[in-house]
Amino acid sequence: MSNIFSKPITDLPEADIPLDGVSAYLSQADQHQILFMQFDKDVDLPEHKHAAQVGFVLEGKIELIIAGEKNTYTKGDRYYIPAGALHSGKMYAGYADITFFDEPARYSQKVCK
Repeated sequence: MSNIFSKPITDLPEADIPLDGVSAYLSQADQHQILFMQFDKDVDLPEHKHAAQVGFVLEGKIELIIAGEKNTYTKGDRYYIPAGALHSGKMYAGYADITFFDEPARYSQKVCK
């Protein structure tokens, strides 16, 4: 899968996300993080919770179960996960989004080896 993000985004630090098949670029601020993510494989996301999250779907499809309610989001949709809400889901190969995390340390920068 070719990268959908342009150079100013791909020049950002990569985020260290413990999921196989995801590429993510991290825009770090004092109070939050914004990630530009794309998936080249289907990824199952186990149930978890954290601070509030807002996602803007750029390509593909994601299924989310948020506080017991299942929804599917596709290109042009947005989703909101309230702080502390249990959620899980599945991102399908070809999925890409911009995700806002209402916490500054959700993910760290990937360390080059």
